[in-house]
Amino acid sequence: MSNRIQKVNSLLEREIGKIISREVAFPNNTMVTLTHVQATANLIEARVFVSVLPENKFNQVLKILNSEVASIQQKINKKLNMRPIPRIMFAQDKATSQAGRIEELLSQLKEQEK
Repeated sequence: MSNRIQKVNSLLEREIGKIISREVAFPNNTMVTLTHVQATANLIEARVFVSVLPENKFNQVLKILNSEVASIQQKINKKLNMRPIPRIMFAQDKATSQAGRIEELLSQLKEQEK
């Protein structure tokens, strides 16, 4: 991955994270974390990976994010001084949910050993 793509990913992650935390309302007791951003080499698209707790609220959170994507995209377009600005697409960060499941299984094993 080129240095430019890494910088764009980092910049998008920071700015989208700010917008989501300040301006997007999620259901009560739902924690949404932007984990990382992957822009394509040609900067046409950027996948924004999010992790949601509890996990069963992911589809609901994804609907909210997708309904707000135009507004988020517009704010990013105004804020960033670069062309092209990648089109934002939200996706689930499966690695985080898998890590949570592994932690859960390990704690169950520790309880059984006692």
